[in-house]
Amino acid sequence: MKKTLLFALVLATSAATGAWAETAQQNRMKECNTQAMQKHLSGDARKTFMKSCLAGAAEAKPAAEAKPAAEAKPAAAPAMSKEGKPLTAQQQRMKDCNAEAKAKDLKGDARKAFMKSCLSTKK
Repeated sequence: MKKTLLFALVLATSAATGAWAETAQQNRMKECNTQAMQKHLSGDARKTFMKSCLAGAAEAKPAAEAKPAAEAKPAAAPAMSKEGKPLTAQQQRMKDCNAEAKAKDLKGDARKAFMKSCLSTKK
């Protein structure tokens, strides 16, 4: 009983002091997310829109409207892993070799030999 009363008191105090109130960044994220959903954006277009919207751009535009297709991806941006970290040189080489093997439609021993050769070549 005392624990329940204490929990209710802490909860009421937290709510009264604004501990549960959303920050300005959380409000901006919610607004940008709503706008992106209304515009039915997905993939790179959504990512670009969210980035500009969260940065506080006056009128954030989706990627297709903001830049021509040729300039959609910046050349200097490093590739990122699933965890959001930049790829190491070896990871980037593996990614490039995999893409090349896929483009050549290599399978089995031919793919294995190609990957061995590609990964051992210093670029």
